[in-house]
Amino acid sequence: MGNFQVIAHPLIQHKLSILRRTTTSTKDFRELVNEIAMLMGYEVWRDLPLEDVEIETPITKTIQKQLAGKKLAIVPILRAGIGMVDGLLSLVPAAKVGHIGMYRDEETLEPVEYLVKLPEDIEQRQVFLVDPMLATGGSAILGVDSLKKRGATNIKFVCLVAAPEGVAKLRAAHPDIDIYTAALDEKLNEQSYIVPGLGDAGDRLFGTK
Repeated sequence: MGNFQVIAHPLIQHKLSILRRTTTSTKDFRELVNEIAMLMGYEVWRDLPLEDVEIETPITKTIQKQLAGKKLAIVPILRAGIGMVDGLLSLVPAAKVGHIGMYRDEETLEPVEYLVKLPEDIEQRQVFLVDPMLATGGSAILGVDSLKKRGATNIKFVCLVAAPEGVAKLRAAHPDIDIYTAALDEKLNEQSYIVPGLGDAGDRLFGTK
């Protein structure tokens, strides 16, 4: 079973509390999503492999550590996932970025995939699928399905706020993937919004209704 982790760093919790507020502006919301994603990145990338490298300091030659060149890919679920990309890229600027676009079918209320654009060597990469919300789990499950269908085997899901129902469904559908969130909230309401949540992340990021 993949790892499930709530990253409860004080800075993340503080910024998340501001993010949740109704009074937080679009500009501030966008900046906070980026900042929280960046702070989460420290924990999400804790197990990146290192290798020894010889360097020269002003004093002497020495053997030190550097990242072992593992290929990374950040894949946001459109559209809200885009808000997390720059924060993560600021830590690993060499990572490739893919995109998975989905919309909700008005009748079935299920997510439908309309765009998948990934690095050609996705099967060789450690993939970080990102979306601010893990609510029903439908989009995350379809996102992981899309990645696996195209050869990805090493996948982690990163979100800001999760509902227990979504976590359970994603773990049942894809028990092999790690899940990281900044908060595990109380529940879903009748409209499948996370409670207490932060509203519609896409609308708040882009100023739409």
